Amino acid sequence: MTYPKNLTRREFLGASAAGLGALAFQPRIPGGPADGGRPNILFILTDDQRFDTMGCAGNRIIRTPNVDALAREGVRFEKAFVTTPICAASRASLLTGTFERTHTYTFTKPPLARTFTDISYPVLLRKAGYRTGFVGKFGVAVEKGVEEEMFDFAKFTNLPHVQTIGGVERHMTEVEGEYAVEFLRGVKADQPFCLAWCPWAPHADDGDPKQYFWPPAVDDLYRNLDIPVPEMAAPAYYEAQPDFLKNTMSRTRWAWRFDTPEKYQAMIKGYYRMISGIDLVLGRIRAELERLGLARNTIILYTSDNGYFLGERGYADKWLMYDLSINVPLVICDPRAPRGNRGLVRRELTLNVDLPATLLDFAGIKVPAAIQGRSLRPLLGRARPAWRKEIFCEELWDHPEIPQSECVRTDRWKYIQYPKHPDYVELFDLENDPQEKHNLARQARYGATLEDLRTRCERWIRDLVEARKKFQ
Repeated sequence: MTYPKNLTRREFLGASAAGLGALAFQPRIPGGPADGGRPNILFILTDDQRFDTMGCAGNRIIRTPNVDALAREGVRFEKAFVTTPICAASRASLLTGTFERTHTYTFTKPPLARTFTDISYPVLLRKAGYRTGFVGKFGVAVEKGVEEEMFDFAKFTNLPHVQTIGGVERHMTEVEGEYAVEFLRGVKADQPFCLAWCPWAPHADDGDPKQYFWPPAVDDLYRNLDIPVPEMAAPAYYEAQPDFLKNTMSRTRWAWRFDTPEKYQAMIKGYYRMISGIDLVLGRIRAELERLGLARNTIILYTSDNGYFLGERGYADKWLMYDLSINVPLVICDPRAPRGNRGLVRRELTLNVDLPATLLDFAGIKVPAAIQGRSLRPLLGRARPAWRKEIFCEELWDHPEIPQSECVRTDRWKYIQYPKHPDYVELFDLENDPQEKHNLARQARYGATLEDLRTRCERWIRDLVEARKKFQ
């Protein structure tokens, strides 16, 4: 594709509002998917965005007007979790609807086996007649030829966030937006589409001391603000951790980003600007959907691959089983929904493995029995269907600086165990201690609760191991 000149802040803001950008005007598609039939799907998966970094989630500092609009027009899930808080395994789960212990894919592992990619949502959607597209970070190694089976259109991007393209420095979030528009302008009148946009943002550029890089259009945001330091960033919370949870990669990256007040302010503002940059491009894509006559039949899902520590407990990044690491944004906006079903907030426990089943359900495709999640469509209204009462999460990468961990979480309780450190477990009463400050595991009066949750955790592990055998 031919890249336009680098946009000024005013030009980029105008492009977001008008949906025209610097690309040539294209006419509306008459009689296309907007006029009925199976819905189109836009699936947005950000990188390292935690649940509370949206205005609609109660964050009074960050600017995310376009995501906030999705929440007003759709449904926001307050208790959305990833089954594994690390990008490689989480993205494999998001493709296949299976847990890490079942698909076994993470960093340094062989490519995701075909028995799993064969049930991935892009393969099944494409077989069912959808035009499938992918823009951004894929993050999963697959066997040769699988990417071609998944996508009709693919534009994979990589770090660094700022790259020289055609002799001009560009931020890749902006470029990804142009790729998304290119895909939309190739939509056929008689074929529904599913486009996955997976920006690298707000992932840090770990090899650069500045860490966070944002599009120039959001450069002025947060400049004169003082970002409050969270209570859980106090040194006492780090010191209270056992030794094996102290000198980890989360602590190493904390030193890169948050070990001085000045650095903390700069880094949080950079992280927020990157999210606002995603939001700006989302506005541009939505305007393009509207201009092409596709908006009324395009469902939009917005989520992230894992949560993120921003200094809490003396940590940065993710990997552990605390809610800040596993709780992610999730907004689903179906423009066909009745007005009474818009602007809702659901508090059921949902998982990333639910999203493939949800996408297939929207498309009218039977969900394979091997998928371990369940469609969220019953929750996209005011009904109160029977739903899960607990979730299981795990992180199994065998890395010397990232402790393996497993947990069971209910609305009230969370139990965490560490396979290589069996003598240390954690129990939190989330109803009375939502920040997970007080480990109750050694208090005798909670012994029965602890043992019950430990038993449930071991049952989850056995069941997932058995499920893996069915793929072999």
